[in-house]
Amino acid sequence: MTSAIQRKQHLVAYGFILPFFAVFATMFIAPLAYSGYLSFFAHKLVGGAKFVGFENYVRAFQDPAFLFGLGRTALILLVQVPIMLGLALFFALALDSGRARGSKAVRLLIFLPFAVPGVVAVLMWGYLYGRDFGLTGQITRALGLPPTDFLSDQLILFSIMNIVTWAFVGYNMIILYAALKSIPSELHEAAEIDGASQWRLAWSVKIPMIRPAIFLTIIFSVIGSFQIFNEPKLLVEIAPTAIPQGFTPNFYAFNVAFVNQDINYAAAIAFLLGFVIMIVSYVVQLSMQKREVRW
Repeated sequence: MTSAIQRKQHLVAYGFILPFFAVFATMFIAPLAYSGYLSFFAHKLVGGAKFVGFENYVRAFQDPAFLFGLGRTALILLVQVPIMLGLALFFALALDSGRARGSKAVRLLIFLPFAVPGVVAVLMWGYLYGRDFGLTGQITRALGLPPTDFLSDQLILFSIMNIVTWAFVGYNMIILYAALKSIPSELHEAAEIDGASQWRLAWSVKIPMIRPAIFLTIIFSVIGSFQIFNEPKLLVEIAPTAIPQGFTPNFYAFNVAFVNQDINYAAAIAFLLGFVIMIVSYVVQLSMQKREVRW
């Protein structure tokens, strides 16, 4: 009798989760499997689509556009991500110290850029960057200085890094600020009674206590760096010579699929990009775990 009731409860439970798995399989697993299937084919002038095995993947490893895109993304990881997370941590610690006046308004202002739609943010910065029509160009001309072309070949990558930093500092700050708020107040009080300064309190107590949250923001930032798309896609209209088709791997996969009409090769690039993200995220996570063990 008991087993019959348990079996009925299990069936009811499966009935509740079945819609989720149906949607998950339809909207995620099926497109992914189809993309993987497409990546093993190539359209030939004679014969149409033919199975080519790993030929598209080998082609991607020999494609300078794809490799240069990966290189730019690696530069973003090494330069932009540390600056962004450093600013987010600094703002979170400053707000948590309770010594900043108008902390609620400041917190809202720092987080506000994340609430701005990505397309709107890029269009706004595109206007600000414009040498002939933008705000920075107008200010430098008013000061009698030569205008700086932030959309030139040499500066476009750093201009995009600036947009990403502006948009995501507040997002990461909120994660770190929430982690700081979960630290027991007794630790703060004990450190202050021992005469610890705010810097010492932050370095020796707060930052070690929020290490899991810091690691989380690093992983999110690694994944986000490989997904940069809006910025090159929109800025290419006003900086066509500075942003090539393979500016970032994500942007390159889009151009290959919908501009060059090579769906099979684009699917292979997308899968390779996914594997690269998994490998980099795993390496970062593994190194952080080893460092945590040493601490």
